[in-house]
Amino acid sequence: MDSFHQKYESAFTARYASEEMSYLFSQESKILLFRRLWIALAKAQKALGLSICDTQIAQMEKALPILDFAKFALYEKKFRHDVFAHIHAFGEECPEAKPIIHLGATSCYVTDNADLIQCKTALQMLLSKLAQAIKLLASFAEAQAKTPCLSYTHFQSAQPTTMGKRACLWLQDLFLDAQDWQRIFENFSFLGAKGATGTQSSFLSLFEGDSKKVVAMEALIAKEFGFTNILPIAGQTYTRKIDCNLFHAFASFAASAHKIGTDIRLLAHDGELFESQSPSQVGSSAMPYKRNPIYAERVCGLSRFVISLAQNPAYTLATQWLERSLDDSSNRRICLPEAFLGVDAILNLLIHLFSHLQISSTTCLERLEQEMPAMIMENILMQAVKKGGDRQELHEKLRLLSKEPLKNFVMSVAADLSFGLNQEEIASVSSISALIGRAPEQVSEFLEKDIFPYLSRWKNVNVNHSIVEF
Repeated sequence: MDSFHQKYESAFTARYASEEMSYLFSQESKILLFRRLWIALAKAQKALGLSICDTQIAQMEKALPILDFAKFALYEKKFRHDVFAHIHAFGEECPEAKPIIHLGATSCYVTDNADLIQCKTALQMLLSKLAQAIKLLASFAEAQAKTPCLSYTHFQSAQPTTMGKRACLWLQDLFLDAQDWQRIFENFSFLGAKGATGTQSSFLSLFEGDSKKVVAMEALIAKEFGFTNILPIAGQTYTRKIDCNLFHAFASFAASAHKIGTDIRLLAHDGELFESQSPSQVGSSAMPYKRNPIYAERVCGLSRFVISLAQNPAYTLATQWLERSLDDSSNRRICLPEAFLGVDAILNLLIHLFSHLQISSTTCLERLEQEMPAMIMENILMQAVKKGGDRQELHEKLRLLSKEPLKNFVMSVAADLSFGLNQEEIASVSSISALIGRAPEQVSEFLEKDIFPYLSRWKNVNVNHSIVEF
């Protein structure tokens, strides 16, 4: 059989997600977290009186960045246990510390705490990007607060609205997602050092039955990684309810993003709203004239993937036997990184889209004009009846005139004495400013009341993380 020179790689790391997010969930990043957790454990144990010396700590810190992936692979092949492999590989780099590495701990001390550290760090990155997306969309909404356009219900022509008001429909969903993510971030908990079944018996033994020292040790380790909340109850693992809640919040955001992407695609079809296009961009290999909404389409495709992940942690939570089962491990190695990378990729795309949205005001007005007779009929009917007209008779006349162009429609109504309205009176009830209702005020009120106060907490937000070049 011919040898193969390339392996499959995730489309997220190769194509869609940022370098920072891709690195955060890399094997190198995880191994470094394992080692930092072992160092934090040793430091806490030393501070609380265990026989661990400064030399051992110093050796561990010096060996921290020395990573030999070939050695890791050999040890894992030998032991069939990845954490045990990393303990031995780390111990070789700091031989004096080898006897006290992982003292009293179980594998989930490093694997689960590392997952929680990665997730919290990643969520903070995503919150920053979401704030940037909200900031850009808010600017668009504010600029287009009075730009009239046709609204749609059932994707059929409805009443006039404004582009800014429509953008606020998207903005409100993203704002609700931001609030949800912030709540999860603020309540994120650390597993801590719970031992093999969550009772902390190994650590209680090390500290000769002193519970206060066990609690203090856990607090010192959590503080090292920026956690103020520690799970009070655990089996060997942290409750998979945390993953479940997080993924549902991501799925909710992905649904928001999909709705935005779909709306942009529909408006692009009608020529009202466009995303950016580079001078050399090819729309179709067969049809040279095509200008496709590729970024909005990509948002929809990736959003469906993230939405589909929401069920995964629910199955894992449901099938965790008693104090722990290992069938979650292989699953979570895949779904945790992919969920964060997926959301990261969607946010990168939304930031790009919101930075480059282009409106065709001419097309918007043309479509409004085409539908204007239908838009103004009710107002005309009400005014005519108030002047003594027969509602049923006038209703039928308006129905027959409904397909006329606006100019002809207005002239016909003004010429029909049964309406009792002249062109000036018709104009007074059919101006666009009257037809868009409170849309401009709604935009400004929403931005002032909700969005700007939220963004004030992100005054310096400007995503500096590398974003895939679009």
